[in-house]
Amino acid sequence: MKILLVSATEYELDLSGQKNKINVETDTLISGVGIASTIYNVTKKLMQNEYSIAIQAGIAGAVTDELDLGETVLISADTFGDSGIEEAGVLKTLFSMGLANENNFPYKDGWLLNTHELLISTELKTIRSITVNKITDNKEQIERQRIMFNPQAESMEGAAFHYVCLQQGIPFLQVRSISNRVGERDKRKWELEKAVSNLNNEVNKIIQLLSQ
Repeated sequence: MKILLVSATEYELDLSGQKNKINVETDTLISGVGIASTIYNVTKKLMQNEYSIAIQAGIAGAVTDELDLGETVLISADTFGDSGIEEAGVLKTLFSMGLANENNFPYKDGWLLNTHELLISTELKTIRSITVNKITDNKEQIERQRIMFNPQAESMEGAAFHYVCLQQGIPFLQVRSISNRVGERDKRKWELEKAVSNLNNEVNKIIQLLSQ
């Protein structure tokens, strides 16, 4: 088995410990922050190499209170949360405007879904997330996204990763640890270190399960 481990930044991934703890072949890709960088770099890597599975590991913001700071989750559904049209304070997706079909591959009902068996065989919670180009503390924008998508978390790369892996036909997992509440920009109230530590612990467990 050969695994591609993807993270937006080196900070989110404990590169020093991965290869020492896991007896399986892994490549690491620091894809960069954001949708465009993720799509380009992950696609390029998958076109140049063959992998059994790709795993994206990173932090995320919690949209709802049901997620604890530092908690690690698996993303079962992701989509682009700010790709569309905003008119008179109403957010309209490309799908709702008739500019794209919500069931054209790789979408299903407007979502990029993951059905990997580990989503139901691990103890980690599986959630729905959205991916945004712009992180904001604007309460009105956050509320519009809540109404439209009813997400539990948000990131800046997840849907891009899902999109590429689905298009390339490679099994994948998106693993996220909750570092903050969406809209809270005071980093003194974040749990970055706890989130990153828990993230790497759970990624190691997942890779060990996959290698069995």
